[in-house]
Amino acid sequence: MAAKNGGSMAEGYCVRCKAKKPIADAVEETMKNGRKAVKGKCPTCGAVMFKILGGKAAAAPVAAPNPPAAAA
Repeated sequence: MAAKNGGSMAEGYCVRCKAKKPIADAVEETMKNGRKAVKGKCPTCGAVMFKILGGKAAAAPVAAPNPPAAAA
């Protein structure tokens, strides 16, 4: 199953198998600190695999309130 990160399979490191493998059943998540990550399972042993992706999730820009007009 392809992850949402560019349409390619996410690859991570399995600590149980001690090898880099594609993450099965990959799901893209946003962590508490706003960074994106991919979570899934190892296709060989079934251990949970987690890979942190670069950059923070795009947040909607907050418009600053207009300052009061100065009296001239």
